[in-house]
Amino acid sequence: MQTHPLFYTLPEPFTCRAGGVIPEVTLAYETYGTLNADKSNAILVFHALSGSQHAAGTCEDVPEAEPYWTDECVPGWWDSFIGPDRAINTNKFFVICANYLGGCYGSTGPSSPHPGDGKPYGSRFPFLKTDDIVRSQAKLLDHLGIEKLHAVTGPSVGGLLCLTFATLFPERVDIVLPLGTGPRLTNLQRLQNFEQITAIESDHYFNCGDYYEGPRPDSGLMLARMIAHKTYVSLETMASRARGELVQPKDRFSFYQLGHQMESYMFHHGKKFVQRFDANTYLRIMAMWQRFSLKHTAGVDDISEVFPRCAHQRYMIFSIDTDVCFYPDEQADLERLLKAAGVRCLRVTVHSEKGHDSFLLEPDLFTPHIRHTLEYTW
Repeated sequence: MQTHPLFYTLPEPFTCRAGGVIPEVTLAYETYGTLNADKSNAILVFHALSGSQHAAGTCEDVPEAEPYWTDECVPGWWDSFIGPDRAINTNKFFVICANYLGGCYGSTGPSSPHPGDGKPYGSRFPFLKTDDIVRSQAKLLDHLGIEKLHAVTGPSVGGLLCLTFATLFPERVDIVLPLGTGPRLTNLQRLQNFEQITAIESDHYFNCGDYYEGPRPDSGLMLARMIAHKTYVSLETMASRARGELVQPKDRFSFYQLGHQMESYMFHHGKKFVQRFDANTYLRIMAMWQRFSLKHTAGVDDISEVFPRCAHQRYMIFSIDTDVCFYPDEQADLERLLKAAGVRCLRVTVHSEKGHDSFLLEPDLFTPHIRHTLEYTW
């Protein structure tokens, strides 16, 4: 299935929660399936940290995303989950996925031209919070005439946004499907995210975010990705993938020589990532994650006060037993909060050797539960 992005420009400037106004915001999005007559079959999907609006099918080119739209972006990132008779069945549902505000795949972000002078925003692009992303996508739903979603879903960082949407706009969604995520920032995540932020900010070429007319901070972004990647894929899976040739990088090290295929594997993935992602976008998402707080977004004093407003909703929570990015304890915490608030919820633990990225790689482990949740009442 060939797909092409759609674009929606908000009718007025967008004010960010932490301060700053973006004069003109455009969101890149894709849709799959058909919206029914009463517009009751819509499902909103939030992509993970480095994903895009292209969730399913094949999209060969997005000129608005140049130079970041590489061959790796062409297949939909959740193609094995979205489509006819798949986990999210497009014979029944209308699916929307949008690139985040602040993204680099067609939505307005730091690499986009500022309407005032035509130069990239760079350091002028404001700090974002999760509710900025959510509020911008709620405006997209308004544009599409969708008042209430059948479901909202998202894996990983997309799960944080899924939970933010469900609690910020509880009247606009019935079913909530967070995969491999949690209800609050952990200290381990805080430190790992800070390491990645430091890697980018410390790159000589970062230049406070104003690097678009010169060399890009590839070393910092590559290091940030390497720090993160070891939390996405289990060590066993990495070891099985790293059995190829040991390739010595000629342009990075003056003293150290790679001595193991695992090092070569990690270096390869970091170097490949910088071709398809913008460092400023990465930094905005990291900073957004660092400030993630459902209680602050909801305007309450304690997280236990967030979920009573969601009493009419149904939650299907997915844990991955080998996940070291969002540990299973975090989904158990979410389940406890929901049950204490009287919200219907189920939690499924997926047993996988692949770690956090199981939600991308193993549709068979998730599909029966997702389909049952979306298509049947429980």
